[in-house]
Amino acid sequence: MIVDVAPSSTPQVPPSAALPMAGPAGGPGTERADAARNRRRLLDAARRLVAAEGIDGMTMEAVACAAQVGKGTVFRRFGDRAGLIRALLDDTETALQDRFLTGPPPLGPGADPHDRLVAFGHARLDVVLLHGDLLRAADADDRTRYAHPSRGASATHVAMLLREIGVDGDVPLLAEALLGTLDAGLVVHQHRVLGMPVERLRQGWDDLVARITAPR
Repeated sequence: MIVDVAPSSTPQVPPSAALPMAGPAGGPGTERADAARNRRRLLDAARRLVAAEGIDGMTMEAVACAAQVGKGTVFRRFGDRAGLIRALLDDTETALQDRFLTGPPPLGPGADPHDRLVAFGHARLDVVLLHGDLLRAADADDRTRYAHPSRGASATHVAMLLREIGVDGDVPLLAEALLGTLDAGLVVHQHRVLGMPVERLRQGWDDLVARITAPR
């Protein structure tokens, strides 16, 4: 699960009988197992839709149909479409967070903080280029775009590295400015529309890090 390291700022629908929740008779353990299994079932249906029809084809109604459940069940599990998309991305975001918190250097602990910051940008670019459409769809909801725990974890991590490097000034603001260059909408536009190759995007991140961290 994503570690919520920074403060972060559902529609209620009738339960569907198509995908029953475990009741008290099943006991707490049964309820947790059923909830996890049902959640995985819905996410698998969503992934199949994305693979077959793209992100635009993954509506709450389509997921309900593919999973053979009532639409209300999907809303109850994920709140809205953005919540469902975030759930699809959870494994990816958690894996990246694990890598920069506890993984091997240069992304993980043990490397020079400047090298770790460069590696973080490269790793984040890889995620955005692979899952850009999902990330852009998740970012469409301004209420949760900047409040998601994964965003807070990244901002905290970047700010920590800047301080370790010795950057002064408004470090949290500088961290947010750096993260802004890794925004999914911007990166996808640069790569797909403007035709910037991946290596140019990586070099641009390296150059920006060097400028921000250069001694005054």
